[in-house]
Amino acid sequence: MTLGLGMITIDSADPGPLAKWWSDLTGGTIEEENEGWFYVVGVPGWGHKLGFQKVSDPTSGKNRQHMDLGSSDLDAEVERILAAGATEVHRQSMDSFRWVVFADPQGNQFCVAGGH
Repeated sequence: MTLGLGMITIDSADPGPLAKWWSDLTGGTIEEENEGWFYVVGVPGWGHKLGFQKVSDPTSGKNRQHMDLGSSDLDAEVERILAAGATEVHRQSMDSFRWVVFADPQGNQFCVAGGH
């Protein structure tokens, strides 16, 4: 018996706008809108979907799990993500490996690394 990743789900007090933001950012589409309580976003080439689930009390503070995304042009991607409404949390580098930590419009943190 083995487990497989089915979906990455993010809790939200208002999941519709967040699902729209992520679908726009990733070039995905909202595939399901389940009466406002659960949205499914399909992203071309990812192999997994993003879920956005309505909860009455989303986790406050830094999320314990987060997505690590990659880009072949980190500098251009940083500008695009900031223009889309994300907030830069901090930049980090180790030798030639660089990444930027962002927060989406509802405060969920994610990273984008260069060289992918």
